[in-house]
Amino acid sequence: MSVVAADASPLTFVFEDDGLIPNNPMPFLVYKGAVDVANGHPEATIEKLFGGNGWGAMWRNGVYDFPHYHATVHEVLGIARGHAKVRFGGERGEVLEIAAGDVAILPAGTGHQCISSSRDFSVVGAYPPGPPMDLVRPSKEAHAKALKTIPQVKVPKTDPVLGVNGPLVRLWKR
Repeated sequence: MSVVAADASPLTFVFEDDGLIPNNPMPFLVYKGAVDVANGHPEATIEKLFGGNGWGAMWRNGVYDFPHYHATVHEVLGIARGHAKVRFGGERGEVLEIAAGDVAILPAGTGHQCISSSRDFSVVGAYPPGPPMDLVRPSKEAHAKALKTIPQVKVPKTDPVLGVNGPLVRLWKR
């Protein structure tokens, strides 16, 4: 019995480089209501899903309330509980309402910042195999460095939600 909705299909967004947050020409993906978290252990459900699809180095927390991005690694955020408004893509990006059961997949360089959240907001984050997560706050210097590191980040072999045949595998091309 899969915990992933049979009709799971991601929304796609491409955010432009704004001079401080580089973003990525590969699309940011959002699966709405993709994971069944209506059980007593939603974080463990998401961790098992991500781990089974080859994404690891997991953590549990929320989303930082300041703009940031990762220049050396892609990231997946699985919403286990609650809901939040998160700005993705920097100041010229999109504020999205994300809620329990949603999954957001950020290609390296994608800006994100929590604008507001419910008290019970809980996120499971994970990364594909590769270098450890880096936390970058927007600046001109960081942007210049990120433009060199982001193209070197390997495209994952699996989609953290739908595995080797998932949409990420065909949508993320260099």
